[in-house]
Amino acid sequence: MSYSKWRLKRLRSMLRGALLLGLLVLCMSTTAGPALAFNPWTFPPLPPPEQYGNILINRTSTANGLQPVGFSHLSHRLLYTCRVCHLELGFEMFVNTTEITEGKNLQGHYCGACHNGKIAFGHTREHCQKCHSGSTAFGEAAFAKLGRLPRTAFGNRIDWVYAMYEKLIHPQQSLIDKDYKPLDFNKKLSLESRWSGTPPAIFPHEPHNLWLDCSNCHPDIFNIQKKTTEHFEMNYIVQRKFCGVCHLKVAFPLDDCRRCHPGMKK
Repeated sequence: MSYSKWRLKRLRSMLRGALLLGLLVLCMSTTAGPALAFNPWTFPPLPPPEQYGNILINRTSTANGLQPVGFSHLSHRLLYTCRVCHLELGFEMFVNTTEITEGKNLQGHYCGACHNGKIAFGHTREHCQKCHSGSTAFGEAAFAKLGRLPRTAFGNRIDWVYAMYEKLIHPQQSLIDKDYKPLDFNKKLSLESRWSGTPPAIFPHEPHNLWLDCSNCHPDIFNIQKKTTEHFEMNYIVQRKFCGVCHLKVAFPLDDCRRCHPGMKK
């Protein structure tokens, strides 16, 4: 076969492949709907519900010959709102970025604000393994006791906001101010999608105010003024920016599309 004939045959093969791919995409668009026709994002795999939100804190542990600290957001969320740790105690939103040391804990900072032997078990040798477990595979026994709480389909499958509204849980809002009350502000934002066929995301301030402080989001994550946050797109959210700071591994995950885009039909 001459080179020119081989090249023509190769070109025809490529065109057939492109045509088949186009037909496949068209079929997916018509059967799955516009919102599900093309998904370029990869969400983190979801662990078992009892392990969702568990993290490993290993800023200096391994370097000092210790197992990393396994931390459960689930068990702490029953006792305290997010603002207690992520505002009053100074924990950053990203794991291993807070300069936690044993010395600071013993001085009553960070974990030591509660783990002092009075509020919770203290930093003594017999309790080392309770934190320095080196694993996130824990929480099954505690999770099994939460069957009374309202359920959802993703993450740890608990609707924490509804549980608080229904007064099924009573997490403490502050370690500093016993009279602290969340800000009474329930402005809802409709965030239009640039994707054809995708309904807008609805952001309600009120349920976020129950758990967080305004300064947890503003101005570092989101600008104060509406429509001034640049690159507020799913491409960046899946990189743990904007909503992805929480809604990838701790708050309900992005897999639960309709929690943000309630107008979605599928």
